Amino acid sequence: MPRKQPKRTDDSDPALRDLLRLPVGERPGLDAHPADDRPAGPDGKAAARTATAELSERLADLQERLWAAGTAGDRRRILLVLQGMDTSGKGGTVRHVIGHLDPAGCRVRAFKAPTEEERRHDFLWRVRRVLPQQGEIGIFDRSHYEDVLVARVHGLAPPTEIESRYSRINAFEQELTDAGTTVVKCFLHLSYGEQKRRLLARLDNPDKHWKFSPEDIEDRALWPAFQEAYEIAMERCSTPAAPWYRVPADHKWYRNWAIGRLLLEHLEQLDPRYPKADFDVAECRERLLRAP
Repeated sequence: MPRKQPKRTDDSDPALRDLLRLPVGERPGLDAHPADDRPAGPDGKAAARTATAELSERLADLQERLWAAGTAGDRRRILLVLQGMDTSGKGGTVRHVIGHLDPAGCRVRAFKAPTEEERRHDFLWRVRRVLPQQGEIGIFDRSHYEDVLVARVHGLAPPTEIESRYSRINAFEQELTDAGTTVVKCFLHLSYGEQKRRLLARLDNPDKHWKFSPEDIEDRALWPAFQEAYEIAMERCSTPAAPWYRVPADHKWYRNWAIGRLLLEHLEQLDPRYPKADFDVAECRERLLRAP
């Protein structure tokens, strides 16, 4: 019996990527956009959970098609980049959105501080090593943007080196798209007050102490510098080939739905197809029926 196909996104629904995509070459002005905004989508937590579960079925179907097409030579793949301040929900997004997908077709990488070996190479070296292969969905929890964010705020590289990295990132992402990669870059927009609440929740729960670092408090003191670094990175590196999407992240349930919806819209645009059999299906079926 043919498998029931999940419901396709209603064409009358507004494209979330049109609402969240940042203009190319413009400073985003994060303070002008509330982190608890909901420009489209479900009305409330319960509705969002239902909607997220429904779109996850369609996501899983399209991911399987993409993976199957890749085994037959389709070069296309997706790279989902998740960036945001501490507690903005990069890991939570991976669990709640990517957790519904087949791990065989996903490649998740969390970028920490570079190792000694990684420091001996160009900043993009460690990124190139873990890019998704054809048919895969790659997810970066932090990414190459750390090298123009943390490096800028903490002065980990000379200003001239930081400046050169923006154009190198643009060239790198253009290279990816030319090779068949759809790059989906999401900035998880968290408010200063909500981050404090989430950090306090970690301190108040012994089971979450492993997720807390005293450096988180020090970085909060640098909040304006980090916001400026993000604005500069998104202004310089939002291109037609690889635009940035600003995802309101104060409501976890909205964040999860929004990123799932963005990923779904890009997969539906790709519209991957199962490859046709390269063997005689009828003959193989007849042989199987004759076999004991």
